[in-house]
Amino acid sequence: MMACFERASPALREILLKIHRAERPVEIDYHVHEFGSVHYHVQCSASDPHCAYLSLSTPLLSRGLTFSSHLPEHILETVNGVFPRIIETIEPSQEGYQLTLKLDFSRIPHSKASTKIITEISSVRAVILSSHLKEILTKVDSNGMYKPIKLVYRPSEPFFLIKQQAKITAVFPMRFKENEDVVIATSFFQELADVGNSEKCRKAPRCIWSPIPPPELRGESIEDLCTNCGFVTFDITSRHVEGKNLDKTVWNLLNFYTFVKYYVKSTRGFIQRRMRLRLEKLIRPLHDDVDVDQEDRRPEKKAKGCKRVKKWINASKSKIVRKRRKLMNKIKRIRFRIKIHSFVGRFRRRWLKLPKFSRVTRYIKLE
Repeated sequence: MMACFERASPALREILLKIHRAERPVEIDYHVHEFGSVHYHVQCSASDPHCAYLSLSTPLLSRGLTFSSHLPEHILETVNGVFPRIIETIEPSQEGYQLTLKLDFSRIPHSKASTKIITEISSVRAVILSSHLKEILTKVDSNGMYKPIKLVYRPSEPFFLIKQQAKITAVFPMRFKENEDVVIATSFFQELADVGNSEKCRKAPRCIWSPIPPPELRGESIEDLCTNCGFVTFDITSRHVEGKNLDKTVWNLLNFYTFVKYYVKSTRGFIQRRMRLRLEKLIRPLHDDVDVDQEDRRPEKKAKGCKRVKKWINASKSKIVRKRRKLMNKIKRIRFRIKIHSFVGRFRRRWLKLPKFSRVTRYIKLE
């Protein structure tokens, strides 16, 4: 997911660096697929090691996810303007691709600057996708209000641009499949709106989160307005599209969905780790008590082959208490049944003495 935040394709950059740094001529024919709908084709022949051909096929940012076999002229001019001496557009493009470029590696110096140049070449897809959005954002100063423009960068992730007086409003309908993601994202949007409107972030675009569609989207289809996490709105003014800020603004708008998903995924992982650590901390005293109890009951010298001692040590605490109680009750029953005759006779002789009477009674007659 972190690759989505980079303008340059990591896989394409690695291939081009491999061709440029090769000490011997290499034969390369690579196909690279990214994000399900982006296809790169890189070819390099050992007979001509200083030249490589890069073909690209990608959906365009438009009112719908449509595929066009040809790119508009203003996009081709933008691509050729990246490095005019190194990049050359081939017409017609390779079959099945929208754009084919010829790269002259002999004009790329073998120094630290080569990495930066190849990184810029690897960002050709970002240049194509952002060119249309740049054209819309550069017309911020137009007067009046226009209908919302629905743009699709990835499937099921459309966003709207509404041109107003002195600003352009970008609206993102937010949808999530899991209820936990909805809770995390809602909390994030509320905090983002509070921080974005503070004095510290006064230079950033104004951010608004609302659980209901904004008034600017009135009249749009129900499918686009049905969400479970509300709508996030950014107000883009002229200072956000001046100079280098234009590229940053365009790329941030194109990757806002990706950033939110990355934040939600990272937050869920953080919460799960904290819950796991908390659970381990709570049950640790229970394990310690059991270990101490077993250590106290363990005999000092354990006789070999004594099964009863092993069974007594391995038994759980509840079983040990239950067996001890049964043993005590059995001892009590056995003790009450025993009669100690000698002790009873001695007790009777010492404490229960009765006077002796003769069996024959004699009378004396008085005269």
